[in-house]
Amino acid sequence: MAAPLLVLDDVRKVYTRGRVIRRPTFTLQANLSLEEPGIVGVVGPNGAGKTTLFEMMTGSNAPTSGRVLVAGTDIHGVKYRERDRLAIHYHQSYQVRRFRKRIPSALLAPSPTRTPLVHLFDEPQFNLQDGYIGFMLDFFRKLRDEGRLVILCMHPTASWHLDILAEIAGQFLFVAGGGVTRMADFRTLAAEPRFRLYLGPEMTRAADAICHSST
Repeated sequence: MAAPLLVLDDVRKVYTRGRVIRRPTFTLQANLSLEEPGIVGVVGPNGAGKTTLFEMMTGSNAPTSGRVLVAGTDIHGVKYRERDRLAIHYHQSYQVRRFRKRIPSALLAPSPTRTPLVHLFDEPQFNLQDGYIGFMLDFFRKLRDEGRLVILCMHPTASWHLDILAEIAGQFLFVAGGGVTRMADFRTLAAEPRFRLYLGPEMTRAADAICHSST
């Protein structure tokens, strides 16, 4: 039986400050398994830890505790230059995030794969020119159909952002309050009180309209 494509095994990231007494300033925890190829939407308030989550998933930010497994391999134990053969992080303009090197690469293991199994898109800039959004959605579907896991983070500021999420994502991760909550579909996400508070009244009405139109 094949290993899940992505596992966050009791992952916890704690940021601290203070020279003598280190005090926690931010904590993010996640414990989940994404077993199969698919497209997962990630949403949550600014500063909730979405980018930190992505960086831990792709090996550029080491968790304080826990493990990140990509197809059964601990990505933080893989050579830096080869981690993008497991999972790759595209940030906004599709520039790959840099790794924080704490262990000499010679002491790390090679990647067991040659091409990424997990593709993470961190708030991509969707161009509104004719056909561009459709092209990007088709690209995400192509990766999924090739057996990849696509994780798409968006910060909805317009109703068409919600349309994209509802159309393309099969499930969702809501990042808020120091944790990551898995949602089965857009309707479940739209009913989540914390998500509705995050959206605000106007965008909540847009989300409800999408749910109503799909019934």
